[in-house]
Amino acid sequence: MTAALPPLLVIAGATATGKTGLAVRIAQALSAEGRHTEIISADSRQVYRGLDIGTAKVTGAERALVPHHGLDLVDPDEPFSVADFVDHAHDVLGRLVRTDGIALLVGGTGLYLRAVARGLDTTALPNDAAVRARLEAELATGGLAPLAERLDHIAPMLAAGVDHRNPRRVVRALEIAELRGDGILPPARGYPAPVVWIGLTVEPSEHARRIATRAQSQFEAGLVEEAVGLRERFDPGLPAFSAIGYREAWAVADGRQTRDSAIAQDAARNVAFAKRQRTWFRSEPDVVWIDTTTDDPLPAALDLTRAIAG
Repeated sequence: MTAALPPLLVIAGATATGKTGLAVRIAQALSAEGRHTEIISADSRQVYRGLDIGTAKVTGAERALVPHHGLDLVDPDEPFSVADFVDHAHDVLGRLVRTDGIALLVGGTGLYLRAVARGLDTTALPNDAAVRARLEAELATGGLAPLAERLDHIAPMLAAGVDHRNPRRVVRALEIAELRGDGILPPARGYPAPVVWIGLTVEPSEHARRIATRAQSQFEAGLVEEAVGLRERFDPGLPAFSAIGYREAWAVADGRQTRDSAIAQDAARNVAFAKRQRTWFRSEPDVVWIDTTTDDPLPAALDLTRAIAG
């Protein structure tokens, strides 16, 4: 781990709770006060080039306002692990500390947030490209259920902390189990600088409305065209395309589903995904939760950031 890192504000929460917009507003406010701030996206799908509309990636205009990292790091057919994300984040953090800057770690991929902000020892988790390729081939041919069942059988302790509906997580856990055997994840080593976590929540009915509105806007913005273009270049069975929206968009393009039903299915899958994210984040300690249904989270977030920045 890098010996010296900058103050870190973690903005966590389920999809469509306003994390990205809040991060940009915080960075702009701190910039006006003379504090250099940069944003690291912690989203396991936004690391892929070309998956823009479907992953709600920040726009070019937003990137022009504040430096963003964690985006467009690999093509959809390239492997990318939590250890790769930690390496990337530490490169950014190491540069930022030399400018007396502040880092915002923002996203809904809980393992990415935890690995950086709590210092998980990712080097303790083995990797083997051949094993992973074999498991991903099994996933493509036999589906997720047999792999999840095998994980439960050979590594019950490891399986207990894995979302069995997430193919990337199941494949990665099986890879670890085959190489290392069963066991819990490595303990956290801590973040060697001031850090504070905030979490954004939304009242359930309002959250569902926001998710539905976003799904509608993504299809209107060209999600079908984006998905078709990606399918022409890459294998549609790649784990990257488990991101919600792409299979629905392909179904529309192929005439297997109407646009309206695809949007409704996209929204329903995101509502279920948000529920799983909330379950994950409930296990995170010391998170300051802010309900954005009626409250603007900016004042409280700025106060917390200023407190750690000194």
